[in-house]
Amino acid sequence: MKLHNISFNNLNRRKGKMIFLVLGLFIGIATIVTLLSITESMSRDIEDRLDQFGANIVMVPKSENLSLSYGGVSMGGVNYKTVEFDEARIPDIRTIENSKNLGLVAPKVLGAAKVKEKNILLMGVDFETELQLKNWWQFEGTPPAAANELLIGSQTAATFKLSVGDKLTIGGSDFVITSILKPTGASEDGIIIGDLHAFQKILGKEDRVSMVEIAAFCRDCPITELVLQISEKFPEAKVTALRQAVMSKMQSIEMFKTFSYGIAVLVIFIGSLLVFVTMMGSVNERTREIGIFRAIGFRRGHVMQIILLEAMVVGLIGGLLGYIGGNGIAWAAMPLVMKNGTFAGLNYSLGGVALLLSVALSLIASLYPAQKASTLDPSEALRAL
Repeated sequence: MKLHNISFNNLNRRKGKMIFLVLGLFIGIATIVTLLSITESMSRDIEDRLDQFGANIVMVPKSENLSLSYGGVSMGGVNYKTVEFDEARIPDIRTIENSKNLGLVAPKVLGAAKVKEKNILLMGVDFETELQLKNWWQFEGTPPAAANELLIGSQTAATFKLSVGDKLTIGGSDFVITSILKPTGASEDGIIIGDLHAFQKILGKEDRVSMVEIAAFCRDCPITELVLQISEKFPEAKVTALRQAVMSKMQSIEMFKTFSYGIAVLVIFIGSLLVFVTMMGSVNERTREIGIFRAIGFRRGHVMQIILLEAMVVGLIGGLLGYIGGNGIAWAAMPLVMKNGTFAGLNYSLGGVALLLSVALSLIASLYPAQKASTLDPSEALRAL
């Protein structure tokens, strides 16, 4: 009889023990797979939602500007020289090496103008791109769709007593207000937003761009490399990554992963202890049988192979069931863990790791019991007959 037949027959005769071992490994591997799958799904959802938070790279012209402000109080500044970008060069941003990581590129022109005898900041944008970039904006009315339509901030509307449908003359050009931005708590509340080319003409900045906002949030996005590559393309620009947003994203994801890994280590320890105790009990129960094997000529290596092969089979079954069960639990639990969260799908790499971990765990936990079984004195078993 071959060694593997002996191992399979032992497992078949001891179905209760085998089921207990498989169940222990199943719980351990399923817990690990569930935690890691949920972590991956949550990470993807978090990243997708952060992707919607707008620009995380800002490109502005370098300037010798000394700002006199502190604590939100501005006293103006000393502006020596500012060179704005040529609009025709903006598409060059998409020619960088990591261009596949770029999302929306939103150029803007900025400048002050007199409206009803008051100075106000104008911001010219490409509305199609800008509204995608700032998709959290809420406004009254309909988004501007033509060059003579405006979106104005809530503070601007209150200051000038303007409503949707009112007409406004800026720099000799007539515009109609189609929407009023609801309070954002940001600078948009006190400005007038209009068509990029229309405002370039009013401000005397034809074909010029004051700044560019770039959305580059993506999984494993090399933000630092993107900043360097854009800076190489535009040496006259100051390119800045919004580190706070990036760090917040990374810290959230790392927190989930650290928690999952900590729980996984605890579960692995408990699972290995369970296998060790069960295999030790099995070896003690089979003292007579193992002694007879030794008495009829089985070597120590043969006995170890029998025990370890049983452990390998148990590990494979437990790992496979744990992977399937863990993904099933993660799929069912994801909507409960994160509102509107979606399961990331099967990760076959995680499946391979789960199988290897389960087999390794089972083998390592069975190593000492197998070694003990192989050193049993055959004379003891014969005296017990």
